[in-house]
Amino acid sequence: MLESSQESLQESSNDTVARPEELRLLEALLFASTEPLDEPSLAKRMPEGVDVKAALAQLQADYAMRGVNLVRVASKWTFRTAGDLAWLMTRESVETRRLSRAAIEMLAIIAYHQPVTRAEIEEIRGVVTSKGTLDVLLETGWIRPRGRRKTPGRPLTFGTTEAFLSQFSLEALGDLPGLDELKGAGLLDTRLPGGFAVPSPSDDPALREDEEPLEPGDLELALAPAVEPEKSEES
Repeated sequence: MLESSQESLQESSNDTVARPEELRLLEALLFASTEPLDEPSLAKRMPEGVDVKAALAQLQADYAMRGVNLVRVASKWTFRTAGDLAWLMTRESVETRRLSRAAIEMLAIIAYHQPVTRAEIEEIRGVVTSKGTLDVLLETGWIRPRGRRKTPGRPLTFGTTEAFLSQFSLEALGDLPGLDELKGAGLLDTRLPGGFAVPSPSDDPALREDEEPLEPGDLELALAPAVEPEKSEES
């Protein structure tokens, strides 16, 4: 029995010594970082010739059954508490502000239709958008002004942020549910009009042909009080 225990300890020691150095380096970088890191940033700190993508896949597999998992969020890598252990973090909870129905609808429209202007959001919803609702979404950090539309008045265009992907545990915007998934979840009526389709979302940061770059002060303008009278909308 003693010999068996010694052999087991020796095997464990050998496994630790034989562990690839790039995995230890990646662990150290990811644990020390206060924010997720992308593969190019990690590759710069690795020895020459290391296959970072393969090393990350191996590290992710190593942590798959542990208390913390290596996950990919917004095309970046980070360690997070395993999903089934999230309850351990709930001893002290912060009261959160629930989004109104109007804010949820606006967020969904921006996510699926970006880049989109306030007027385009109103056209899709069929309701005038409250300035306060837009402010709430800007303050969460889940949406941001992208640019200005090349149309009269040059309205601001809005899109989602990495914080949005992180909040909803999405690797990319393309992971948002499609038409069949929305129907299955009961979020859409199964008797939809012919030709109805859910747009394929894209969070490409590059400006489109019909967008111009933001100017200094545009963010402050986005949060400024509205000057036009507005109709009330549902909460």
